[in-house]
Amino acid sequence: MTKKYTELIHKYMRREIHAMSEIEQNIDNSYTEILQTLLDLHGKVVFMGVGKSGHIGKKLAATFASTGTPAFFVHATESVHGDLGMISSNDVVILISNSGETKEILAPIRSLKIMNVHTIAFTGNSNSSLAEACDQVLLIPVESEADDMNLAPTNSSTAVLMVGDAIACALSSIRNFGPKDFAVFHPAGALGRKLLGEKAV
Repeated sequence: MTKKYTELIHKYMRREIHAMSEIEQNIDNSYTEILQTLLDLHGKVVFMGVGKSGHIGKKLAATFASTGTPAFFVHATESVHGDLGMISSNDVVILISNSGETKEILAPIRSLKIMNVHTIAFTGNSNSSLAEACDQVLLIPVESEADDMNLAPTNSSTAVLMVGDAIACALSSIRNFGPKDFAVFHPAGALGRKLLGEKAV
């Protein structure tokens, strides 16, 4: 029985690894263009999503912020109930939706255009409403999800997380963001102790 369980774990891990490999092999100029947009940015990177995409957006905002790219997360549903006021025309909004047809993620786009905010779609569907509405598109497609039902956001959400982490690291590297810079933003915990010694909070 134990062997059967571990075989299942291996199977689903292999599915995710395969999906991530496919993404890595299909990197194109859109990555370069988006990196340049973010390097030229004078404001902050605002991640927006709902559901699992929202959870991924929160994590990416935290990673960007801690590695030298100011960022925060706005829930797409809350955005159209006043939270759009947190965003300025100097910011870039990255909207995350695998299908690109989620109503909640499409709802703030009209206002963002009125506000002259640059928008980037992270989506698996190049023909989606989200892709058509945004200024730039980063296509992050997966053939299927990892679960047997092909329903649970697994491969698709992991792919966005991987791509977002890679972009954050690339921005950090280009800007020569080093350990001393990281320590300023992360003075607490094991990482803080490692970087600052006993002076860490």
